[in-house]
Amino acid sequence: MIFLLRSAIAAGLLLAVAAFSQAPAHVDWASTGLEWNEQHFSPLDQINADTVGDLGLAWYVDLNTDRGQEATPLVVDGVLYNTEPWNITTAYNAATGEQLWRYDPKVPLRFGRLACCDIVTRGLGFHDGKVIIGALDGRLIAVDAKTGEEVWSVQTTDPADSYTITGAPRVYGDRILVGNGGAEMGVRGYVTAYDANDGELLWRWHTVPGNPADGFENAAMEAAAETWSGEWWQSGGGGTVWDAISYDPELDLVYIGTGNGSPWTRKFRSPEGGDNLYLASIVALDGASGEYRWHYQTTPGEEWDYTATQNMVLADMEIGGRMRQVIMQAPKNGFFYVLDRATGELISAETIAPISWATGIDMATGRPVENPEARYGTIPVMVSPGAGGAHNWNPMAYSPDTGLVYVPVTETYMAYAAAESYEPGRGLGTAFAGHDDIRREIAEYADANSKGWLSAWDPVTQTERWRVPYAQKGSGGVLATAGNLVFQGTIGTTFAAYRADTGEKVWELPVQNVPIAAPITYMVDGVQYIAVNAGWGGGLAHVERAAYSGLHLGPPRLLVFKLGGTTELPPMPEESFVVPELSPPPALEADAATVARGEALYGANCAICHGNAARGGVKDLRHMSPATHASFAEIVLGGSRAANGMASFADVLSEAESQDIHHYLIARANEDWGN
Repeated sequence: MIFLLRSAIAAGLLLAVAAFSQAPAHVDWASTGLEWNEQHFSPLDQINADTVGDLGLAWYVDLNTDRGQEATPLVVDGVLYNTEPWNITTAYNAATGEQLWRYDPKVPLRFGRLACCDIVTRGLGFHDGKVIIGALDGRLIAVDAKTGEEVWSVQTTDPADSYTITGAPRVYGDRILVGNGGAEMGVRGYVTAYDANDGELLWRWHTVPGNPADGFENAAMEAAAETWSGEWWQSGGGGTVWDAISYDPELDLVYIGTGNGSPWTRKFRSPEGGDNLYLASIVALDGASGEYRWHYQTTPGEEWDYTATQNMVLADMEIGGRMRQVIMQAPKNGFFYVLDRATGELISAETIAPISWATGIDMATGRPVENPEARYGTIPVMVSPGAGGAHNWNPMAYSPDTGLVYVPVTETYMAYAAAESYEPGRGLGTAFAGHDDIRREIAEYADANSKGWLSAWDPVTQTERWRVPYAQKGSGGVLATAGNLVFQGTIGTTFAAYRADTGEKVWELPVQNVPIAAPITYMVDGVQYIAVNAGWGGGLAHVERAAYSGLHLGPPRLLVFKLGGTTELPPMPEESFVVPELSPPPALEADAATVARGEALYGANCAICHGNAARGGVKDLRHMSPATHASFAEIVLGGSRAANGMASFADVLSEAESQDIHHYLIARANEDWGN
């Protein structure tokens, strides 16, 4: 059902449009990308390429969790609002770090099992004295910005389904836009608009069609159904809007980025093939009604987890001799796209990293020129990029001063293979084990060739202007400023600043952890600050951990810097976390049939968080300590580590099945140890 925007909301939006158009010199950072255009660019320039050498730590806060810190903080009227895993939200004096209040929405621990890439959150929204929280369990919550007391709360999802929210809610005038995740768990994606004053639902738009027997919600869903086959609705379809949303107030268009298919393997969700709209697409919707306006599909017939949920940047620039209103995105699939944001016309597309799934874009049709070998069967094939993508959720930034987009890029490779069979709601339709000799060869190639860098990309010429290489992949989101600076946290456990025009490193500080989140900047009492969350985890930890052996990590922290800052971090603890080398595993005592059963169960229940063939993931299970081996059943079935995101699987696994998985993991550890 479509809900029309009420007059009060429309009036509020007109005021917001005026403020947007004036683009004042910001002292606050009140939205995840600063402006609704998601440029992650600040006009503040007190900290600049000439003064940044005097940048130091002003204050910091230890965060009481060892999970990934992906959130972009907000600052409004001298108060910094930060959010941590489990959506615990805290307000601080933005100049001193004094805690003002702390709010815990008490998300049920069982939702930790549904969050495919850690129990993270990427940020907050703000509206008229209220902090807006998108909670992991699907609630949209408004709390009083002065007291932290709850003002209203609405359930945006059916708690009986496997939905989660990890993306930041966006506030446009009096509207809140929020999506959700869960494609890997078998859900149907959608985005919803709510009244920011009271949480009333305004409109909802689904991203993939449902069961035709129930009727289609709109003409867009009816048209999309023509690109699917079989009984796709049985497996949900996917297409979740788990992160990127942008907005143009003059066009009154909301832009959403949609995710991967459910299941991953197309033949199980759509046996006769097809584009499977609107998976892996940029979709423009009418801001007032939510009605479909246009779409561009980045990966037709997606089956590699090539989401288009990465941040979408709006800008005006001269291309081909005339000014264009553009929307830019570098989704997982390795291309950088420039589209006309009024019409959806493809202006240009080029690769930002080596890829193997396609050789380019046919500009006559806008479709990728696919490599047919990338359409995998049951025998593993190596495809680039892997599921982590050439660019993931870590926001890129655009500077209107330089005309460049600053993109955190990774070169990745992955073994893809289809499962022999698929049952809706059980796994991804892919095989994460079997043909181990091929998988090992692919993994060795990936280990030797995967890398990361910060790229300064010219969107007009579709060329790279400069690059900062890193020893490994895994560095963080980006902030650009009018001080001719680009800030990024690095996989080397530092926070660094580069000249925006040349890429020259002009400042770097060791910070004892990896700031994977996007930094922000703000001003209080005439003093400019830079803030960033530092905490390794989340999707960036879904990698082969052997590449990060020896990475010493201190506690996750919120770090705030200013010119002349003199605060120092305490010495690293003696028992700081170290990504371990493989440890000698227990002897394998199970027979081949038991290991094979465990392999299948692992693929269906565990691989999404713990990695292909148990290599990497949130926690690499080949690295289990003797104590973890001894308490395996207590963890998997008893939920003893639910507070860390590992909720009990007792509702889907029997004790015997848990044991089979354990035997498989012991077998995998022995294989890679060389036993």
